[in-house]
Amino acid sequence: MVPVENLWAFVVASVVLIVIPGPSVLFVIGRSLSLGRLGGLLSVIGNALGMVPLVTAVALGVGAIVAESVVLFTIIKFAGAAYLVYLGVQAIRHRADAAASVDRKPAPRSHWRQLSEGFVVGVTNPKTIAFFVAVLPQFVSFRAGSIPLQLFELGVVFIVLALACDSVWALAASAARGWFARSPKRMSQLSATGGVMMIGLGGALALSGNKH
Repeated sequence: MVPVENLWAFVVASVVLIVIPGPSVLFVIGRSLSLGRLGGLLSVIGNALGMVPLVTAVALGVGAIVAESVVLFTIIKFAGAAYLVYLGVQAIRHRADAAASVDRKPAPRSHWRQLSEGFVVGVTNPKTIAFFVAVLPQFVSFRAGSIPLQLFELGVVFIVLALACDSVWALAASAARGWFARSPKRMSQLSATGGVMMIGLGGALALSGNKH
């Protein structure tokens, strides 16, 4: 078990990091603007689920191997960036559907698909891998023993905090979406804006510095 003092220190550090807008927040906002409240929240859940394999890998020592491998880290980075760009392009392509949804009930979108899209973004986020590998070990107590278990516990705490904070961003963005929904033109522009945000995020991720 992680000592209480270490746990609280980690919670404070995690909250500070999570509330600062970054790739995860921008992804959630973009999805919420494009898909609405449910789509945003499903993206949040999928993104959080995508962190679970990363936490498990770090706890078992695999994450450190990925972080130290330039090739593996680069592959993951560009895979995540490409997928974000793909989602952004899809949002722009289907902006007319968002505009039409003002006057009619929109066609149902698979919840599993939205979850899986968020999962892919979460599991391919190299910044999350770097955080887990570089930050989690700093809050582990070697005297408490069971290092893998402590790493996993800290990772789960981070996921829960990220889930809560990102949900707030999703609700806020979807609430603003309601105002745009009064006009088909505004809805079309909003969907395109969400797509542009995701494309920009993918580009920024691909062009971000080295693996450190």
